[in-house]
Amino acid sequence: MKVVEKIERNQENQDGAIIFSFEYFTPKPGHATVSGFVDTVTAMSRHGPSFCDITWRPRDPYPALTLELAGRMQAEVGVETMMHLTCVGMPVDRIDYALDTARAKGVRNILALRGDLLPGMDSVGASNGDGFTSALDLVKYIRSKHGDYFGITVAGYPEAHPSQIPDGSEEATEEGYESDLAYLKQKVDAGADLIITQLFFDAEVFIKFVKDCRRIGITCPIVPGILPFASFRSFKFMTETCKTKVPKEVRAKVEAARGDDAALAAYGVELATEICRKILKETGVKALHFYTMNKEAPAVGVLRNLGLLGVTQNEKKLEEKVLVGN
Repeated sequence: MKVVEKIERNQENQDGAIIFSFEYFTPKPGHATVSGFVDTVTAMSRHGPSFCDITWRPRDPYPALTLELAGRMQAEVGVETMMHLTCVGMPVDRIDYALDTARAKGVRNILALRGDLLPGMDSVGASNGDGFTSALDLVKYIRSKHGDYFGITVAGYPEAHPSQIPDGSEEATEEGYESDLAYLKQKVDAGADLIITQLFFDAEVFIKFVKDCRRIGITCPIVPGILPFASFRSFKFMTETCKTKVPKEVRAKVEAARGDDAALAAYGVELATEICRKILKETGVKALHFYTMNKEAPAVGVLRNLGLLGVTQNEKKLEEKVLVGN
């Protein structure tokens, strides 16, 4: 089933509950790590996510592993699965193979991305010469080749795409922000039917972003991407990679808890909970997407705080894991 259909039906239902989803990154190859990954997804699927998604890396051996795991998530775990697909570094024949294989495995949802530039690529094109250079190209191609089979999701950037944020700055110019919004609308107009946002640490950023999307005519569902960080390493990596603006009070609390994994993990859950509460109260959004970093405890901690999960013995154990920074 297409994820967007689940979200739209729930949104239209006056009594619709808040639904949620989990994102995972493809683990390193190896029986133990792959087995552990499947075990994690299986355990977390018992909490009732609307869907789960898995990220894409274009370099071997990750494409084959992602396709395998996406298929296992869909068929074995039994959770509606969305597979990321990046086009940078991917010749058209490899994109065709990925889409055909996903379709054969029953995966009906694709998150279409440009992807990070690889060594040897410039800011405009792909070095392989016969691939695509933008998510917009990929959205158009998927629709032209597969019609309405796939639900296509694209990324939205509440603070603008990192490429629009000058080095040394925490925010894009107004012109850069508006340009990125216009590009997002192009992706939706080309066939994308759902937007999941990049992470943010200020609910007002998301609230403004949704209003601005509606202002320029984007009408599809917009789902906030939430990171309940559980370690300083994950906080630093994600914020630097995404050029996410960190409010002064958040940075101060993170720095104060640095070196205390339990305190930092607890604060990550507390902050994510506050952000979600404000979004749910002020936007009418009924879906939340969690960047899990392949860990169960942080996202479950937020969901429990929001009253979206009952407290079971298993969840009491997860609370213990949060307190030790798992």
